[in-house]
Amino acid sequence: MAKVELKQPIVAEISESIKDAQSVVLVDYRGLTVEQDTELRKQLRAEGITYKVYKNTMMNFAFKGTDFEALAPYLEGPSAVAISTTDATAPARVLAKFAKTADALEIKGGVVEGIAYDAKGIASIASIPSREELLSKLLGSIQSPITNFARVMNQLAEKGGASECEAPAAEEAPAEEAAPVAEEAPAVEETPAE
Repeated sequence: MAKVELKQPIVAEISESIKDAQSVVLVDYRGLTVEQDTELRKQLRAEGITYKVYKNTMMNFAFKGTDFEALAPYLEGPSAVAISTTDATAPARVLAKFAKTADALEIKGGVVEGIAYDAKGIASIASIPSREELLSKLLGSIQSPITNFARVMNQLAEKGGASECEAPAAEEAPAEEAAPVAEEAPAVEETPAE
């Protein structure tokens, strides 16, 4: 079998995995210990991220004609690829967090939702919370006024209800200052009709 025929299934595998990808991040994994690599793979799997080491030429062939073609300049030296089809910021977030504890891991660049970023861009994307975190923050901000209203209503009920909180009744105006009564019009005499 020719070398090209052996490489085609690998290129097809990469192409298939990036077909529906929301983000792809390339890293240089040189210098990671086996324990660190195992831990990194475990964290990425927990987030639903595919992480694999491919030859740069294979990735280059697979990226041609896609949004990920912008990653070609980063395909030098040992490269591993992290691919997410569900959460666009997850690979950047997990890899950047792990890189803080493992100095050997170097983020090269990535493409997130069709836009190419260098290592600094990926680091800034890593600071964006996940979709679930953003939704929970939104839900919390929506629930906050309702919770505060319920708390106030509960305090009113504990103090004896709204009757305890009524404003004092306005004093009645004295009778002399009441609106003047209209004077009666003089009676008109009726004349008998003839």
